[in-house]
Amino acid sequence: MEAEARPALKRSLSLAQATLYGLGVTIGAGVYVLIGAAAARSGMHAPLAFVLAAILMALSAASFAELASRLPVAAGEAAYVRNAFQSDALATIVGLLVIGIAIVSAAAISVGSAGYIGVFIALPGPVLVAGVVLAMGAVAGWGINAAVNFASVMTVIEIGGLVLLIAAGSAMGSDLATRLPEALPRHGDGPVLAGILGTALLAVFAFIGFEGIANIAEEVRDPKRTLPRAIFLTLAVASVLYVLVLWVSLVSVPRAELAASPAPLALVFERLTGAPPATMSAIAIVATLNGIIVQIIMSARVLYGLGQQGSLPPIFARVDRRTRTPLFSTAFTTLAVLVLALMLPLHQLADITSHLTLIVFALVNLSLIRIKRRGDQAPAGAYVAPAWVPWAGFLSCLGLTLSDLGLLLFG
Repeated sequence: MEAEARPALKRSLSLAQATLYGLGVTIGAGVYVLIGAAAARSGMHAPLAFVLAAILMALSAASFAELASRLPVAAGEAAYVRNAFQSDALATIVGLLVIGIAIVSAAAISVGSAGYIGVFIALPGPVLVAGVVLAMGAVAGWGINAAVNFASVMTVIEIGGLVLLIAAGSAMGSDLATRLPEALPRHGDGPVLAGILGTALLAVFAFIGFEGIANIAEEVRDPKRTLPRAIFLTLAVASVLYVLVLWVSLVSVPRAELAASPAPLALVFERLTGAPPATMSAIAIVATLNGIIVQIIMSARVLYGLGQQGSLPPIFARVDRRTRTPLFSTAFTTLAVLVLALMLPLHQLADITSHLTLIVFALVNLSLIRIKRRGDQAPAGAYVAPAWVPWAGFLSCLGLTLSDLGLLLFG
């Protein structure tokens, strides 16, 4: 009787809400802080590197779309691996990797957010970090509709900031078109190609998030149809925004200045409009706060899913009767984010996060390969990717990881 009375997660999210959630995770703080690093690595070729990364991520996105449609449950990646390989240990490892990626990302974004807030509020950095993390953790535990609606509003604002930059850049007229040949590398230019590859690896961090939609599967209406659509819409919108913003930035500001700026989009905005950089800094605060909320939500849902599946203690699967959210998992995540944000220098972890993500993506692609080869039939109405897609997704993840290792070893 007790099990029957236990409250469950509420299926209430629409396609628009799920897509905005995905965009909030994906865009988050990445595009606001990574443009300078992308310019430093490959200059005018950076948009091409992001296109390459988007194509490779699309392969894994298709695998996630089919698996989310087949198995619409929280802690999706862990559930996919468990279903494919019948291994609780491997599933738990994957789930913990996903949690770790979300927590580290949220902690890094928290530090960046505190830096932007410090422009307006003169308080010590640790105080700002603690305030940001605890406040965003409270929003995440408030209730999925309230949290996602709050995150959706901030997502609209952060997307609006990027659209504003693109619109301001369009005033440059023909320069945007006439300089397009500069984005293409010369044949056989090894250093340039290495820079593009390095930027593509960096771009993986910027694209992390579309897979997070799978982890709110138990709170989405009609998940078999909604989840695949939200995943593809998220990746498509993020890709277009990234490439356009990158190109406008590179055409309007010299590479060296862009690479050296701690707030590159604020610099671009000032150069294009003459307005004070504080305007874009304020939008960046919104973007970073949004990134923290959605990462906390995602981590808490994976902890909840692992608790439901018996891989973690049952307390992680406990849902609060009033908020209908996993409050213990949310509080655990918030505390972990706070500790990391206060103790560790996280600005250097983008590449590490990318590698961990590629490992998880490779295992997810292998899971779909195994399920398809086993002959499991997809439910009626589920999205089904072509058989070659998970193979291509697995090889692309493996190739990116190995290529970066090669760059590290051989320069």
